[in-house]
Amino acid sequence: MVGMVPFNRRGSYLARPEVGFNDFYNMLDDFFTDSLRTGRNLQRDTFKIDIEDLGNEYRVDAEMPGVQKEEIDLNVEGEDLCIVLNRTETSNTEEKNYIHRERRVTSMSRRVRLADANLGAIKAKLDEGILSITIPKIEKISDSFKIAID
Repeated sequence: MVGMVPFNRRGSYLARPEVGFNDFYNMLDDFFTDSLRTGRNLQRDTFKIDIEDLGNEYRVDAEMPGVQKEEIDLNVEGEDLCIVLNRTETSNTEEKNYIHRERRVTSMSRRVRLADANLGAIKAKLDEGILSITIPKIEKISDSFKIAID
């Protein structure tokens, strides 16, 4: 057992000891996933958002396929729009002598700060896996003006 070298699925046949103990958890996660793509990255661990400036308002679209609106927490903290997804998935067989049973708990969040946003007038709608959030802008008063002299 002393001479065994573990196989690293990330492309190298030898484990890299300089990576550290933190990489051990990623290796365990990679072993128990069904995907051929391994390793952690931002694209798979969070939902994607698009932010569009429409002139008089902002529109934020968040991709959330298969998510129910009860699983989404949309709130404002200070000047930030916070989108939080809390989801519990259970794959359960009805037989008592099951051989395999899985549970997955997912929590993802994104925080968006938009200049000149009227955060008190936000409207949101979930339709076919896309959460669309409309945020009107606050009308800006011009920075330059003439001052009358007495």
